[in-house]
Amino acid sequence: MIVTLVRTALVTLLILAAPLSPAKTFKWAAASDVLSWDPHSQNAGLQNGIHAAVYESLVYYNSRTFEIEPLLARQWQQITPTHLRITLRSGVKFHDGRPFTADDAAFSILRAMKPTSTFSPFTQGIVRVVKIDDLRLDIHTKTPNPVLLNQLTELRILSESWAKENDSTNPKDIKSKSENYAHRNANGTGPFVLKEWIPNRDIILTRNPAWWGSMESNVTEIVFSPIPSLPSRMAALENKSIDLVLDPSPQTLLTIRNNPDFKVLTGAENRTLFIGMDHFSDQLKGSNVKGKNPLKDLRVRKALYTAIDTGAITRVTLRGMGQVTGALIMPKVNGWTEALSQRPEFSISDAKALLGQAGYPDGFEMELSCPNNRYPNDEDICKAITVMWERIGVKTKLTTYPFTDYFPRLQRHELGAYLIGFGPSTFDGLNTLQSLVETRTRNSGDGNFGRYSNPAMDALIGRIRMELDPKARTDLITEALQLQNDEVANIPLINQIIPWAMRSNVSIVHRPDNRIDWRILQLN
Repeated sequence: MIVTLVRTALVTLLILAAPLSPAKTFKWAAASDVLSWDPHSQNAGLQNGIHAAVYESLVYYNSRTFEIEPLLARQWQQITPTHLRITLRSGVKFHDGRPFTADDAAFSILRAMKPTSTFSPFTQGIVRVVKIDDLRLDIHTKTPNPVLLNQLTELRILSESWAKENDSTNPKDIKSKSENYAHRNANGTGPFVLKEWIPNRDIILTRNPAWWGSMESNVTEIVFSPIPSLPSRMAALENKSIDLVLDPSPQTLLTIRNNPDFKVLTGAENRTLFIGMDHFSDQLKGSNVKGKNPLKDLRVRKALYTAIDTGAITRVTLRGMGQVTGALIMPKVNGWTEALSQRPEFSISDAKALLGQAGYPDGFEMELSCPNNRYPNDEDICKAITVMWERIGVKTKLTTYPFTDYFPRLQRHELGAYLIGFGPSTFDGLNTLQSLVETRTRNSGDGNFGRYSNPAMDALIGRIRMELDPKARTDLITEALQLQNDEVANIPLINQIIPWAMRSNVSIVHRPDNRIDWRILQLN
């Protein structure tokens, strides 16, 4: 079966395309900055969404239907269950004028598989990528992979010759301070060009006049500013120095909604916030318990889980901008069930009893680490949890870091208990499982910073990868997610509900991956 370019959404784009209007600059802000401009260095939601303006993938999700549509690929054909043939779009050029060919696509996919990349969830199962000619390549997988196209939405393409000329054949190692040329420079095929990046200050993108596609957007320049201070972000919007805040304050949304100069778009994001824990170290960092790690004890993990009142967090801290959950995935993700989402009943007395059974009747000391500019109210969420843990005798020291410092610390396994969020870009539970609970190796467990390891879990994930029957595969995903719950490998907290606050002249579609689609963004 061949999937072709003819899609209603793209035809609509071509019909609606208009000559470029007078220059319009779109200014927006979020709490954190990108970590790198290397498209295969760090798998992070905000960064991937910004990169998508400059670096394109072979396929992508349509913003209105959220179905996979062709991008740099023109069509694809499943030759055998383990052999996908892709025909590429002709006439595409990189920003420096080099032609895009199958060499670049093959190089980029293989580059994302290298040890310094954290994109292994999106290269899972790929064993070979072979160029046939300039506009065709074959992707071979070890076993049939029903979500391979979904994985390809996150594998962005850069120029092979440009990377080789600029000592960037390997992705930047996010754990290291060393840099390659691709860390601060970009050469994609997308509708916008990276003009300037001053870390922690500004990213400036300009319209690519040679872009192959046709856009509804009338924006000619994009300026992104990381503004860590929530009051400062909201003040910038209210005084109209920016057009949109990606992560506004829940406390000010009513005021914004009541002002005709502004509006709020709200939707459930495909991201679940959870507490990860160190399952590996023999002694827990930051704890007064010497010679052992309390978090290795299931009773301790259950006690910490039972002591968290997520209902209070969503009501008070998030002002309703969150859905309480006991699952690591949200309802739109394949494998979710109502039973999975049920949390143990919040109970201080039960939590204390569990600690006593584990040998800590008087509690113990530990650290909780948290980003302070990545997720809406992330630091406040952690503050609430530390107070809840204190009530059961777990004296908790809260340490917070800016996102650009937080992620490298996670990668280096420096944190004992930590707040993190994850949403499977494939909208399939396998992505979550292999990222968060599969044994961490070079090719798996890229988000398993606590280094949880269970042979039974690994076996289930292996079966999911090979199962072709849709129902049997979904059942296996649910079974593995239930095992994560039984083991309290991580403590699920909330599914995020994300509001975007913006000026009333901004026209955009709210996506469940919390990304702006630069092709349809308009300033009226």
